[in-house]
Amino acid sequence: MRLGFPARVSVLAGALVCGSALSAAADIKIGVIYDLTGPFAGGGSKAAAIGTQIAIDMINEKGGVEGHKIIPINADAQSKADVAINEAERLLNQEKVDLLMGVYSSAHCVPLAQKVDAAQKFFWANVCVASAVFKDKNLKYVFRPQVHSDQFGEASCKFLAEVAKPKMKKEVKDLKVAIIHEDGPYGVGVAQGNEEVCKELGMQVVLKEGYSASSADLSSLVTKLKRARPDVILHTGYNPDITLFLRQSREGGLRFDAMIGHGAGYGQIDKLIETFKDDVNYFYNVDPVAAQLLDAKSLKPGIGDLTAEMIKRYKAQTGVQEVPPHTSMGFNQTWIFLSDVLPRAIKKYGGFDAEALRKAALETNIPEGGTIQGYGVKFNPPGHKMAGQNALSSPVVMQYVKGETKIAWPTGLRTIDPVIPLPKGHAYAR
Repeated sequence: MRLGFPARVSVLAGALVCGSALSAAADIKIGVIYDLTGPFAGGGSKAAAIGTQIAIDMINEKGGVEGHKIIPINADAQSKADVAINEAERLLNQEKVDLLMGVYSSAHCVPLAQKVDAAQKFFWANVCVASAVFKDKNLKYVFRPQVHSDQFGEASCKFLAEVAKPKMKKEVKDLKVAIIHEDGPYGVGVAQGNEEVCKELGMQVVLKEGYSASSADLSSLVTKLKRARPDVILHTGYNPDITLFLRQSREGGLRFDAMIGHGAGYGQIDKLIETFKDDVNYFYNVDPVAAQLLDAKSLKPGIGDLTAEMIKRYKAQTGVQEVPPHTSMGFNQTWIFLSDVLPRAIKKYGGFDAEALRKAALETNIPEGGTIQGYGVKFNPPGHKMAGQNALSSPVVMQYVKGETKIAWPTGLRTIDPVIPLPKGHAYAR
């Protein structure tokens, strides 16, 4: 056990109290599922897994939850949906974990959530964003404090509507957008949000097309985009397909005014820069905010300290300087569960079985500014079309500028004057 967490009175006293408390109560086993290998690992899943583990470590160093030590049983989904489901079954039936947590890919999350709920087990979703996980499913034991894909699609379109006239010198009705996406639940969900909101705002959707994330050739998509001549490309994909698309776009001479990605592969600035260097400068990414970008003064007292500790530990473990949003996602959702839901389940409902956790989750009411990502937490109740989804979650639009991540939207959180269209001389500029 690592000591030295700021809340300790002394090393000796902390060790004695922690040791006696944890030994007096049963451990709580949490099955944690992420993609630790395969293409999703480098697209944000591994970063989220590290964030989750940091939160667990910090809670255990404080004495656990109501005297219970948190024991993570980690599983690698290997970037495969069938493996994720098999691992969930193994964790529940063989490892006898008390609940499941994690999951990066929405393609894994959608079927897994239904299976876990049908088995009347508790699942806390940390990263996957597809609205399809909850929409019209009326799940009982699945909860997600994370944002959902409808919000991703909405954010990028609203951002464009705000910058069209002052920045791009175009009326919103004259703005041409192309929507491209991987064809799994994640990509489809974000693309639907893009199409609905952009059209509602009056933009011209000149192309909307999906493709397989495992495709070995996207040159035909590049050709269609060149014919459609969009001002802005709204792209939802994972790391390998984004890499392939950007490479073939450069080779094929595709040019545009702005590229707006939506999480996953676009959330990994270090991977993008490693591959494309300055070519991804001024690209945008819609995601839950990387916590370090927020002004700690706008958050509940003490929340900024959590962020600082998370960042310090992540950098120490990985050696990177730019901490991706997925680290905040993994940490934030885990911290919300361990510091809010689980203590209430134990104290008010007598334990941490699925029913106690469900009741405790439905009573969560964290106001805006109460989490490291700024948004509050209150779950939609049973009977709601998105029952179990956090009703207070929200993403931001970020822009990568010379290797650093800045907030471009909403205006109230902005840390940069957005650069759009791409400046002359940029590899993809018209």
